[in-house]
Amino acid sequence: MDFTGKTVWITGASSGIGAGLATGFARAGARLVLSGRRVEALQEVAGRCQGDAMLLPFEATELDALPDIVAEAERRTGGIDILVNNAGISQRSLALDTDFEVYRRVMEVDFFAPLRLTQLVLPAMVARRSGAIVNIASVAGKVGSPLRTGYCAAKHALVGYSDALRAEIAQYGLTVHVVTPGFVATQIAANALLGDGQVNGPGDDPVNAGISTDEAATQIIDALAGDTPEIPVGRPGAPEMQLLKFPRENPVALYDIMAGMAPKVAR
Repeated sequence: MDFTGKTVWITGASSGIGAGLATGFARAGARLVLSGRRVEALQEVAGRCQGDAMLLPFEATELDALPDIVAEAERRTGGIDILVNNAGISQRSLALDTDFEVYRRVMEVDFFAPLRLTQLVLPAMVARRSGAIVNIASVAGKVGSPLRTGYCAAKHALVGYSDALRAEIAQYGLTVHVVTPGFVATQIAANALLGDGQVNGPGDDPVNAGISTDEAATQIIDALAGDTPEIPVGRPGAPEMQLLKFPRENPVALYDIMAGMAPKVAR
């Protein structure tokens, strides 16, 4: 896949992996559409990009507004070549302590929002017989991790949707790519929702010791250049990356590992 002159639309582009991807795609010669909620942060990211960057801020879960947003993006760019669904939110709470509204929020941000945006972008891609959908999932989309029941559910759903969509639209020359990051040093843990819907806040979390967002972006873009359908992202040999082999090779061992990691709470 060649990115020169291609229009790449990145959601969640104001920080983290999204910001890393913005600068990485810009270096590769792409034209950018950067979306997120924080306009000033998007402007700062655009300022680091060497190339053409259009800002299109919006709230990912405002699903009724998305048709007009997509129409504006296509009108201003002439068409989206690559959609990167990166916006997301995580969770840090036991299932027994999690309000239903937290599950709803995580599913809306991490699954329904990218699904709806993809649904709206696809018709033009199909008409052109060209385009790529890149869905940023997680190792948690392959493995059931404690304290993340909602996050795992949403990312598993995103992986399943992506795999089925890939099978359906390959006939039109389109590709679907699933990215499964392990630990990347972002604010995802600090911004995660607790069981009552409050924000987790800064603290000690394994994700903080992950690879840099620039390294994550490099791994993703290099794999996309090779048209890789599923892209694991993380430090080679890291424990969380090793978990990806267990669902097929030894699921029972995986269940035992995860159970051992779960907080032990007397009730």
